[in-house]
Amino acid sequence: MKTWAVANQKGGVGKTTTAVSLGGLLAEQGQRVLLIDIDPQGSMTSYFGYDPENINASSINVFSADNISRAEVHSLIQQTSLTSLSLLPASIGLATIERKASQPGMGLKLTRALAQVREDFDYVLIDSPPVLGALMINALAACEHLLMPVQTEFLALKGMERMLRTVSMVTKSLKKELNYTIVPTMYDQRTRASVLTLETLHHDHPRETWDSVIPVDTRFREASKQGLVPSQYDSQSHGVMAYAVLLEMMQKERYLQTEPRLIPDFPVRRAS
Repeated sequence: MKTWAVANQKGGVGKTTTAVSLGGLLAEQGQRVLLIDIDPQGSMTSYFGYDPENINASSINVFSADNISRAEVHSLIQQTSLTSLSLLPASIGLATIERKASQPGMGLKLTRALAQVREDFDYVLIDSPPVLGALMINALAACEHLLMPVQTEFLALKGMERMLRTVSMVTKSLKKELNYTIVPTMYDQRTRASVLTLETLHHDHPRETWDSVIPVDTRFREASKQGLVPSQYDSQSHGVMAYAVLLEMMQKERYLQTEPRLIPDFPVRRAS
């Protein structure tokens, strides 16, 4: 089972779209996929038509249980519009988990829950909240690869640097190495801001930045209104085809088996 987390401390950068799009493409390949929503805002949960304010069984149960069983994890999982794509939804009650952040073992709750269903899924994608806390720590602890969507606009660069500092701190605390990929999102080649931001990403983080982009695509919004993964709604849209290229890269054995890159203490800006 491969576990990928999608995270950034800045909201509105395409985290949920990235997780849902990749999850849908994987499911269409015949992979058994589990999407996990641990964001109290519940964007992914709402995407598939569930109400984070009224849902009874959700990912909060994972963080509330002392030792969760395989059967208990499965009891929390909901179906989506694709047979092999499952959802562990979020509820607004997740916001209370931060009060328990100091409890022993709180940072490994999700890791332990996923160990119970390791044989039941091929891929797990975690949509994490845009703030540093117990929930994001759980996502980083549980994953083997971090996808960091970064909107191609200047303010997003500052958010990305904060995220890199956060991940550096968390991985040191967990004594963990972590591969990560910066995914440029919402790219619009007609705007100077998008072009210059993309250039900056490749200049400052050449190894970590994906060599393509996720373009602005209104089909993402239209798919979400229907509760369909983007590839179900329009498999030939520019955005879906871009995510297909990203997925192909992620699935290459040579990519996932390279020596893990440690998150740097702070990204060093190279002199021009």
